[in-house]
Amino acid sequence: MSYVHVRGFNHYYEWLTESGNSEPSGKPVLVFVHGWGGSARYWESTARELCDRFDCLLYDMRGFGRSRSNDSETLSLIEPPETAAELSYELESYADDLAGLLDALGLKRIYLNAHSMGASVATFFLNLYPDRVERAILTCSGIFEYDERAFNAFYKFGGYVVKFRPRWLYGLPFVDRLFMQRFLHRSLPGAISRSFLNDFLMADYDAALGTIFTCVSKKATEVMPQEFARLTVPTLLVAGERDIIIPAEMGRQAAALNDNIQYVLMPDTAHFPMLEDVPTYLQHVRKFLGMSSAQDSSPLAGKRS
Repeated sequence: MSYVHVRGFNHYYEWLTESGNSEPSGKPVLVFVHGWGGSARYWESTARELCDRFDCLLYDMRGFGRSRSNDSETLSLIEPPETAAELSYELESYADDLAGLLDALGLKRIYLNAHSMGASVATFFLNLYPDRVERAILTCSGIFEYDERAFNAFYKFGGYVVKFRPRWLYGLPFVDRLFMQRFLHRSLPGAISRSFLNDFLMADYDAALGTIFTCVSKKATEVMPQEFARLTVPTLLVAGERDIIIPAEMGRQAAALNDNIQYVLMPDTAHFPMLEDVPTYLQHVRKFLGMSSAQDSSPLAGKRS
């Protein structure tokens, strides 16, 4: 298991390369960012399909997956709580985490593919560090309007869900399918669903709850439209037609704010289009990334210091 020290907290990361080596080969680097409650595990199949052209870097965000402070296997790798506690759960803070990760690994310029909450983090990253990204893909992202009553109900429900996550749920048959049902239009292999359920059950309480309040907030409704409008990095926004977590219309509205954003709607998929319709998703991604062939030869692409 590989960890890198970033801003007082050790982050799990791994390289997926065409050769299978655990170190980058010198190709352009494509970084994957996961969504709320998950980990880089669900990006692995997508990354493997793109290893012919990229060295793919997957990592778990602070408090999630294998970057957890409550993981007995990695507690010794994490800074004392008073150091890490200074970090917030604001989306901008997670964007700074990503910048720190790239610095620690000696990566100056990358391509980026981010999903759901990770896509919101990536949007801030693109505006805070635009010179570090060639092209970006935002999968299942968008803007929404503030509704105080609905938001308060969501916080109450979300708080309950995060608080009551008994580990024994993982052992019950079919719980993983029930858990993933809300996110999907097409079913996924059981191993993927069980992996996602495990990540959700094991996520740090503070990180899981804190990011609920930062992702779905009045501030987010006010700030995210501005962030989408400011983007200068060529960006592909992929939406799932049947997504009820971040409805496709929210993605369309975000893309309409900026000519640098190309919008793609994937039929008959929901919140995980990259897993529900693999060939179509890869077709869109490859086409978009293929448009930058001239940039791939840039000495900055994937360059390590």
